[in-house]
Amino acid sequence: MYTFLTRYPLFGGIGFTFILATMGVLLAGLPGFQYIGALATSILLAIVFRQAFGYPAVLHTGLQFSTKKLLRVAIILFGLKLNIDVVLNEGLGLLAKGAGTIIFAIVVTMVLSRWLKANWMIAMLLAVGTGVCGAAAIAAVSPILKSKEEDTALSVGIIALVGTVFGIAYTIVGPFLPITAEQYGIWSGLSLHEIAHVALAAEPAGEDALGMALLAKLGRVLLLIPLSFILVFWMRQKRHDETQAQVNFPWFLIGFIIMSVVGTYVLGDVIPTSDAFLTGVSNVTTFLLAMAMSGLGLNVSMASIKSKAMRPLAAMLITSVLLSFMTYFAL
Repeated sequence: MYTFLTRYPLFGGIGFTFILATMGVLLAGLPGFQYIGALATSILLAIVFRQAFGYPAVLHTGLQFSTKKLLRVAIILFGLKLNIDVVLNEGLGLLAKGAGTIIFAIVVTMVLSRWLKANWMIAMLLAVGTGVCGAAAIAAVSPILKSKEEDTALSVGIIALVGTVFGIAYTIVGPFLPITAEQYGIWSGLSLHEIAHVALAAEPAGEDALGMALLAKLGRVLLLIPLSFILVFWMRQKRHDETQAQVNFPWFLIGFIIMSVVGTYVLGDVIPTSDAFLTGVSNVTTFLLAMAMSGLGLNVSMASIKSKAMRPLAAMLITSVLLSFMTYFAL
């Protein structure tokens, strides 16, 4: 086996992330772990492996393929989850509020991180993840921001765990709030971190709540596109002023947009598509993201968690609490 891995490190590394992702997906199906999700469990398994056995340097080529190439493929496929027509026809008001969520999350998190002297990159990734759509948003902007793989992995792990805690908290306090089911759904969709967390919080309140929650969340996902291009422009200006280094155009976002258009206007309308097919594509997307997260998790050391992640985590927690209150009173 060792000889095979050293001779074919590309396939060995891809296979290793495949194994970790498989374990993560299976673990996420167990009671309790389903609230955390496959991405977080995969990255946690990889972090545990790194602490116990060290970084498998012999597999570096394949691990890099999973964390970079497969990640971009997964982001492109993620575009199929975004129904542009629904957002534009039924959720323009929610789209405007979603923009407010993103601006609030980024501004407040970065102000707090500066006050706390937190790691800038992790704080920025957490700000985008909090404002837009959790791990998927972090994965999409990390190449644009030129973040280290370790910083991306730490941010994904934090956003998944904190979002799960908030999602569960919403289900506890929701029945005691003096708002309708639809308002509760909107609140969840505007303030929670991941699509999975939104579904976790809104589903117990009924179909109307879940529908409004997902609509509000899809608006935030749609805004990932203009936000990414704003970050491209900003990074190019920043690099030009500081180092003259070039920021590569994120071509995978064009694929994301194309897949969104295909999923909205082609599949089902022009090309007959079954729900089973769409579910299968969604599962493949999640699994590819889990493989990428596994590769990222292998770059994380416990020393870095203590030295780099605690202050950005504090900034994100404060922002998330303030965001929950702000969106609630804006209903």
